[in-house]
Amino acid sequence: MFHKILIANRGEIACRIMDSCRRMGVATVAVYSDADRAARHVAMADEAVHLGGPSPADSYLRGDAIVEAARATGAQAIHPGYGFLSENPDFVDAVEDAGLIFIGPSARAIRAMGLKDAAKALMEKAGVPVVPGYHGAEQDPLHLAQMAGQIGYPVLIKAVAGGGGKGMRRVDDPKDFADALASAQSEARNAFGNPDVLIEKYILRPRHIELQIFGDGHRAVHLFERDCSLQRRHQKVIEEAPAPGMTPEMRKVMGASAVRAAEAIGYKGAGTIEFIVDGSNGLRPDGFWFMEMNTRLQVEHPVTEAITGVDLVEWQLRVASGEPLPAKQEELSITGHAFEARLYAEDVPAGFLPATGRLAHLRFPEGARIETGVRQGDSISPWYDPMIAKIVTHGPTRAVALRALEAGLVDTEVAGSVTNLDFLIALTRHDGFASGEVDTGLIERDLDALVTAAEPDPRTRALGVVGLSGLADPAVKGGMTLWQPLRRTVSWDGNEAVIEVLGPGAARVTVDETAHEVRWQGDRWWVDGSLRRNRIVTHDAGVSVFGGRTVHLTPTDLLARDAAAAGDEVTLAPMPGLVKSVHVEAGQAVKAGDRLAVLEAMKMEHSLTAWRDGVIAEVMTQPGDQVEAGSPLIRLEEEA
Repeated sequence: MFHKILIANRGEIACRIMDSCRRMGVATVAVYSDADRAARHVAMADEAVHLGGPSPADSYLRGDAIVEAARATGAQAIHPGYGFLSENPDFVDAVEDAGLIFIGPSARAIRAMGLKDAAKALMEKAGVPVVPGYHGAEQDPLHLAQMAGQIGYPVLIKAVAGGGGKGMRRVDDPKDFADALASAQSEARNAFGNPDVLIEKYILRPRHIELQIFGDGHRAVHLFERDCSLQRRHQKVIEEAPAPGMTPEMRKVMGASAVRAAEAIGYKGAGTIEFIVDGSNGLRPDGFWFMEMNTRLQVEHPVTEAITGVDLVEWQLRVASGEPLPAKQEELSITGHAFEARLYAEDVPAGFLPATGRLAHLRFPEGARIETGVRQGDSISPWYDPMIAKIVTHGPTRAVALRALEAGLVDTEVAGSVTNLDFLIALTRHDGFASGEVDTGLIERDLDALVTAAEPDPRTRALGVVGLSGLADPAVKGGMTLWQPLRRTVSWDGNEAVIEVLGPGAARVTVDETAHEVRWQGDRWWVDGSLRRNRIVTHDAGVSVFGGRTVHLTPTDLLARDAAAAGDEVTLAPMPGLVKSVHVEAGQAVKAGDRLAVLEAMKMEHSLTAWRDGVIAEVMTQPGDQVEAGSPLIRLEEEA
C-alpha cells in the first residue's frame, strides 16, 4: 500500500479522497490555485503545493507541474479525482513516465473510450447494444443534416469528446438543425478543444441508468446500477441506487453488458458504463443501449457505496498498489436504497444560472452523509464548478431514503449565495418522483410547478421581517426595549414591511397590505396561530429563515447608490463569465427574443436576448471581456 499520494484535484472530491486516505493511514498532498489558497482541501491535506493562477489552465490542468509536485513531495501515486485531468491519457503517460502510479485506468483504456463514436464501435464489437445513430468521421454540416434525417427526428447532437451536457443539443425539427449544430460545435470546441459531434436517435421517454464497474486490468465486476434520470439541461440533479422498477432479469443482463464492456478494454479501477433506457413501457432487457463510459470515479459514487458497503476510493488505492479485485461478483449485494442531491450555488428562477458569493452561514444536517469542499466563510469562486455539497441518505426502502433526503435538505442551511436548495426540496415532494416514475424529461415537464413550489410563502417572509427587526434577539427582553418605537418600518432588498409590537414575544407584520401575527418563545415560532418548524439565523449578510422554504433578507443600505436609474433598459450579466460574442451594434433595431450576446460560464454558453422591441442605444462590452454578475452589457431604448 502507498504511504503517500498526491490528489490532482480540488473541492469536495479532493476532500472525499482524503477521508479514505486518512482512514487507511495514507498521507496526502494537495495542490491548489491562487483562488484556493485557503480552501478546505488544502487545510485537510498533510502537505500542499501551489500550482498557479485561478484559471484551471494555469493550475489544475498543468500536468507537468502536478507531476513535479508529486516527485518533490515523495508521493508514490497520483489520484486524479474527476474532471480536470482525470480522463486525459497524455497525463497518464506523463505520470507513468515519471515513475509514478496513476490511480485509475491505463492510457490505452482511456483513449479507447474517450471519443464517443469510437467507443460505440468498440462496444458493438463487444456485443453491447448501442443507440441508433451516426458516429462517423465526416463532419460536413450538410452530411450531418442528411444523417439526422435518415435517423429520424427528434435527434440528439453530442460532442464526441467530454461530457457534463456540454456540446449537446436536442433537435426536434430539421429547420433548427443548422443553428443547433453550430452552437454544439462551438461549445464543444471551447470545452474540449474538439468540435466533432455525433448524431443519435433521441429516446422520447429516456431514463439514464448507469452501472458502476470495477476492474483490475484482467477481470471486472459491477456494483449494480444507479438511476441518474433526474436531470436539468443534461446535468444530474438527484441520483439514486438501485434504479426504481429494476427487475432481477434486466439487472443481470445490464450488469453482464457492463462487465463485458470493461473487460473488452482491460479496464483497471473504478468506472461507469452509462446506458440510455427506454422507460415508456417499463424496464425491459431489450430496451437499453450503451451511451458512453466514464473512465473515472463518478460524482454520484456515494450512493453505490451506501447500498453495497464498499469504499470505492479504498478499492482504487488497493488495486492501483497491485492487489487483485477485492471481491467477486457473487460476494456483492444490495442493501436498502440511497439518494444523492447536488446542492449548487445557482439562481433557479433565472434559469439555473451559476452563482458566486461568500457563504456567510453554512450548516449541514445530522444523520446524512455530506460531501463538501467548503466551510462557512468560504467563497464560491467563478473559476470552478459551483457545487456546495452533496447530501446523501440511505434507508431500508426507497420511500424511507427519500423522506430522509427531504428532511436532510430541510435541515440544510446556506446563506450568502443563492442556491438550488428549495428546488431540491420541491423535487423530493414531487408525486411522480416519489412513486418512481422518473425519466430525463420530468424536470422540464413540471419545471414551472417545481420552481413555484420552491418559492417562499408570505408567512415565512413575516418571520424574516421579525428577525431583521431584532425583536427576537435574546438581548431584547420579550421583544421590547427602551427608546424603540412600537410601530416602525423595516426595509430589505427593495421591499419594506410595517412591524408593530403587540407585547412580549408578539408582533404584527404587514407586508403588501397583508398582516400576519407572529409570536415566539425561545426558538419556537407561531405565525397566524400555527406552529412553524423554522430557524431564524442572523449573519453578516442579513437574516435567513430556514426550514422548508428558505428566505434571505438583506437590510437596505440607505447610503448605497441607487441603481434604479438604469430602469429596465440595460441588459445585465446574469452571472460572472466571459463575453463570447456580441450580435448587435448601436443603432440597430431588434425584436423581442433577438439574440444580443452570448456569455460563457462554467464552459457552457448562455444566450442573452432582447426582452422587447427597441433600438440598441449602447453596447458596453465586447467579445473577450470577463464580466461580473450584474455588469451592464447592452442598453436598449424605445424606437423613435
